[in-house]
Amino acid sequence: MIPLSDRAPSRWQIFTAAPHRVMFFGGALQTVAAMLWWLTDLALRYGMQPYAISWPVTPVAAHAYLLIYGLFPFFMFGFLLTTFPRWMAGKEISARRYVPAFVLLMLGAVFFYAGLASNRMLLAVSTVLTLCGWAIAWHALLRVLLDTSHHNKRHPIAALITLAAGWCGVAAYLVWLLCGQAVWLNFALQAGIWLFLLPEFVTVGHRMIPFFTSSALPQCRVTSADWPWWVILACSVGHGMLQLAGASSWLWLCDAPLAAGALYLSYAWNLRRSLAVPMLAILHIGFAWLGIAALLFTAQSLTLLLSHGEHFLLGLAPLHALTIGCFSTLLIGMATRVTLGHAGLPVNVRRPMWLPLAGLQAIVLLRILADILPIQWGPWLYLASATAWLACFLPWVITYLPAYLRPRADGRPG
Repeated sequence: MIPLSDRAPSRWQIFTAAPHRVMFFGGALQTVAAMLWWLTDLALRYGMQPYAISWPVTPVAAHAYLLIYGLFPFFMFGFLLTTFPRWMAGKEISARRYVPAFVLLMLGAVFFYAGLASNRMLLAVSTVLTLCGWAIAWHALLRVLLDTSHHNKRHPIAALITLAAGWCGVAAYLVWLLCGQAVWLNFALQAGIWLFLLPEFVTVGHRMIPFFTSSALPQCRVTSADWPWWVILACSVGHGMLQLAGASSWLWLCDAPLAAGALYLSYAWNLRRSLAVPMLAILHIGFAWLGIAALLFTAQSLTLLLSHGEHFLLGLAPLHALTIGCFSTLLIGMATRVTLGHAGLPVNVRRPMWLPLAGLQAIVLLRILADILPIQWGPWLYLASATAWLACFLPWVITYLPAYLRPRADGRPG
């Protein structure tokens, strides 16, 4: 008999050998499934022969949940469960902590699609499963924080707080599903963007982008002041609170300084020079969209103020500049870097993969145009942007999904 220690690891052991493997696998599937559902809904509503289908919830409420709470958290947990021990010189997180979280989050995703095909009760079950998986993953991160004595825990603490805010957003969505009061849905959506996603991406970006830039461009002087990070976090929370209060005309009070902080960091981190390194450029371009989106939000809010709330000039263009331009680009940049680095492969983007990633920027422009051009163009641009999303993400999924099921190329564990 072959000794147990000499046996080749099973496919399941390989798959669960590191947290980013299981979580990125789920996130990769969601990048396709979530947009495929949205494209189906758009095609039914705006196709050559429009067909009205009755979902248990409005399409917008389902679309927002799938992207905010059904897609991004997989990648965030995969990244943080991998990097938290490295940030604080702690012990690696064991599979018994992150595998149950992954299973529950995946079941939550499956039940959500099942609920869309049947009834709200299955949607409620989906959110309960998601809340349980989220809590297990959050607790695993908390244990790393509490068990280490690292001198600098600012970024981990901020990341945990924003993840807790995201959990509250899912809980609010569950309450809305059960009682139907719109205030809970509004809180879930606003909290998801302004208390969870934006602070989380900015915190990870502030911790990692200067580090990656210094490594890739050692000849450049990279400064990473803390004050813009704090300004962005405070303004993001302030924006969310003003949105919940219905004070859209005053959002510029938060959005203008948020834009200033984000644009300053892009300048301080050498955005222009980063473009020479494709893998690094993806991260810098994604972060630059934060400043652009904040400027668009500022213009939107000032227009509402000056017109006494009569002109919603840019529609959802600022929101999609933020979610697609900033969040999606940063997601792909971080996920690609972690996938390659932890697969024992060179951290660079081959030309066939660079084109779809660049195409993601075209999707942002398409979605912005859908809100700016005359209304008759909207449906076609909605369909075009959703189709382009799949065209960009499918090559990424096909290329990198197998990496989560194979051993590392360099023979190292993980």
